[in-house]
Amino acid sequence: MATEDRTAVFDAVVAAADYPVLLVTVQAEGRRAGCLVGFATQVSIEPRRFLIGLSKKNHTYRVAQRADRLAVHVLSSEQLSLARLFGGETGDDIDKFVHCDWHPGPGGIPVLSTVPSWFSAHIRERYDFGDHVGLLLEPEDAAVLRHPAQTLHYHSVADLVAGHAV
Repeated sequence: MATEDRTAVFDAVVAAADYPVLLVTVQAEGRRAGCLVGFATQVSIEPRRFLIGLSKKNHTYRVAQRADRLAVHVLSSEQLSLARLFGGETGDDIDKFVHCDWHPGPGGIPVLSTVPSWFSAHIRERYDFGDHVGLLLEPEDAAVLRHPAQTLHYHSVADLVAGHAV
């Protein structure tokens, strides 16, 4: 099978999985940032560990390089506009936080006020995965504010044009 064919088939399998997308926020040296994250999963039960992937081209990645913690937010399927703000705009051009409700969380990281649930975590390790860097997280605080009827999934944002160059 040709490389392009393998790539197309792989992309179709990943799209069929229709995994949830999450929103990450971070703060370091007086700078806030946040982005939509498509690569994320729990990787250990005991101790609790979670892994997210940040694009190296992303403004949030540059701020996260100097951070020791961040927040991971679950979005409901009704929060497409919030996903478009954090996925389709870049912090290089706008302050996304003036366009949404948030409050300072642990260590001053921005926590979005309208999401169904979130957790904050210490960044334990960083791994180079190619065009993304994996951040291994140790959860420290969390809140479930409400249970959404459905979480936001990949198919809802598949057409989103990233705020940063791909």
